[in-house]
Amino acid sequence: MNKSLAILVASTLVFVFSLGFIDRFAFNEKKEIPLSKTIVVSPDQEWVSLYDSLGLNTLGLSSEAFHYAWYGFQRMKLQQPIIAIADFSQSSRNKRLYVIDLLKKKVIYNTYVAHGRNSGQEFATHFSNANSSYQSSLGFYRTLGTYQGKHGLSLKLEGLEKGINDQVYNRAIVMHGADYVSESFIKQTGRLGRSQGCPAVSYADHKILINLLKGGSGLFLYSPDETYLKKSDLLAGFSDSPAHKPDQLANQASQPYTSL
Repeated sequence: MNKSLAILVASTLVFVFSLGFIDRFAFNEKKEIPLSKTIVVSPDQEWVSLYDSLGLNTLGLSSEAFHYAWYGFQRMKLQQPIIAIADFSQSSRNKRLYVIDLLKKKVIYNTYVAHGRNSGQEFATHFSNANSSYQSSLGFYRTLGTYQGKHGLSLKLEGLEKGINDQVYNRAIVMHGADYVSESFIKQTGRLGRSQGCPAVSYADHKILINLLKGGSGLFLYSPDETYLKKSDLLAGFSDSPAHKPDQLANQASQPYTSL
């Protein structure tokens, strides 16, 4: 009886195979399921993709300035996904303050910002951490709370780099509004007015900017100052980053962007 049943099963399988209902190789081979192509973007490619997608080149921010900012901010513990970059390598006639929402991947503000009166005239070329220097302090900052001062609503800042900007709180260096930060002032003098070391902004912008940045966002005051770049702990190891050389920018700019 068992032998008859076995013959019947074998005959049935041969018949089904001959009709093509069953893939005769299915028992021995696994079919490959096509997958969508996934491109992994490294951190060094990511900053280039973000720089390109935000159109920062057309807004005047150099890739070098943004890369330094990106590298340093990755090493900070920010409570908010908002960063601001003040590019003091540019003329004060330019809108050289860039506020970026990293979560939405958008430039949400681009406007004027002043440097310290003893840092230079149209361009900022001298920087200090000393009290009463009336110079700007380069480097990375964390934003704190707000208060009402002689300039109205103002934003307290914490300098995060020892020996570079860690005295700004004691120096009362804050972000505040100023009447000398305006296009009309530029037309009269050929440059913005200057502060006592604060990153001052216009009264038209100061409330919006301060409310965007308060409570744990990042601020980076940049200049290609060799003394600062060599001394900064937050930028330590930057030269070892594979994509820090400008000639690699073109090769990486076309890479897709992935979120932080």
